Amino acid sequence: MMDGIFLQQMVNGLTLGSVYGLIAIGYTMVYGIIGMINFAHGDVYMVSCYLSAIGLAVLSFFGIESFPFLILGTLIFSIVVTGVYGFVIERVAYKPLRNSTRLAPLISAIGISLILQNYVQISQGSRQQGVPTLLEGGWRFDVGTGFVQLSYTKLFIIVAAFVGMGVLTYIIKYTKLGRMCRATQQDRKMASILGINTDRVISYVFVIGASMAALAGVLVTMNYGTFDFYAGFIIGIKAFTAAVLGGIGSLPGAMLGGLILGVAESQFSGLVNSDYKDVFSFGLLVLILIFRPQGLLGRPLVAKV
Repeated sequence: MMDGIFLQQMVNGLTLGSVYGLIAIGYTMVYGIIGMINFAHGDVYMVSCYLSAIGLAVLSFFGIESFPFLILGTLIFSIVVTGVYGFVIERVAYKPLRNSTRLAPLISAIGISLILQNYVQISQGSRQQGVPTLLEGGWRFDVGTGFVQLSYTKLFIIVAAFVGMGVLTYIIKYTKLGRMCRATQQDRKMASILGINTDRVISYVFVIGASMAALAGVLVTMNYGTFDFYAGFIIGIKAFTAAVLGGIGSLPGAMLGGLILGVAESQFSGLVNSDYKDVFSFGLLVLILIFRPQGLLGRPLVAKV
């Protein structure tokens, strides 16, 4: 039975880790561009969960029941609206403080986080919300003395997460926007001298990060079906842990860190004790910061002279 439990938790961990990786991308992109942590990012993900439910309700009201149309319409709606949230957060909480002390934007981001939580609590209520299962069924495999279940929903989440990561990687590596992002990351002042509108690039980065959080919000809503106004806090901290684990500032590192954290957390829950999985995750963050603060794929900071 242990073989079955191990493999089942591996499937669960890959699903969870894919979500962590998508959210971690937002942290790592913002840090890579402006060297600051957007602690409102977890609550942007939380907003996307509510937007997913609203999008599904509106599409169902108009009689759309086909899964491809439901999920595509919900994704477009959530990504567009959540991207607007990301743009506004950058303009309100970060741009006015860009030349201030490093502590000021951090406090501002925490304030935006609290505003989003309370805004959603007042507008949507404090009770847990839920959506019905959209994609039922799956496969069951016999392994040793146990079995492994792979639902269509979990498979869709893993595939969608890697497709989203692939599209983003292509944008960063091979498009004009990606070149501007990489130039701004390397030297913002020099990029500005060369004619790149760095303010606009930074706004784009916040929008892209929010869009990845929106994709994660839709996928998590599909898988678990329940969420509340406080859903972004814990998962946001875990995604930040994933970003640090993989090497904050590295896109592949964000996804790698998310997968490692998701698998490790799921295995700990299944084989040790699920009550302490959060303690395990945050303990892992402490160990990373102590022994390898640059992460698995990150590079140590070098002072520019």
